[in-house]
Amino acid sequence: MTSTTYGPSAIATPANGVSLARVLVTPLLLVWIAHDGATWKAEGLWFVLCMTDGLDGVLARRFGSTRSGAFLDPLADKFLVLGAMVCLVSTDAFWWVPVGLIAVREVAMSVYRSVVGTKGISVPARRSAKVKTFVQDLAVAFALLPGVGDDHPNFPRGVLWVAVALTLWTGYEYWRDGRTTVAV
Repeated sequence: MTSTTYGPSAIATPANGVSLARVLVTPLLLVWIAHDGATWKAEGLWFVLCMTDGLDGVLARRFGSTRSGAFLDPLADKFLVLGAMVCLVSTDAFWWVPVGLIAVREVAMSVYRSVVGTKGISVPARRSAKVKTFVQDLAVAFALLPGVGDDHPNFPRGVLWVAVALTLWTGYEYWRDGRTTVAV
């Protein structure tokens, strides 16, 4: 079996297919969270959607990363994580302040990547940003976990504040790196 390698301008790739599927399935998760809160079905779907984030990365490395994938993957991540967090705010599982801080940083980073991308500059994810994403995912996972999110809500809220700290720190790292790049 011959494997296909996709060029940087390809759109229809296996990795993009996974990212697009994540975007299309996320609204179902959001409805479940908004309607039912912490349930096993929401937790299960959250787990699957988080795991497929890693799958699209594996596929991109195997078959070739693309400009469309560099746009679609982070978009799918933000749609999933911020959407879930906003739904958790609507159910009073999370407070709007930490979610707002995360949302502002995530949107600012997306705008930054888009602006520098038009100048041909790539901003790869830092290792610390991957840890940040994991902790954000973990905060949502704990909030959706029956027996934790509904019975011990301060635990996922505490994890959320750790995610806020990491989110702001990684935002600072990108800002600092950007200033260094411009100064050189």
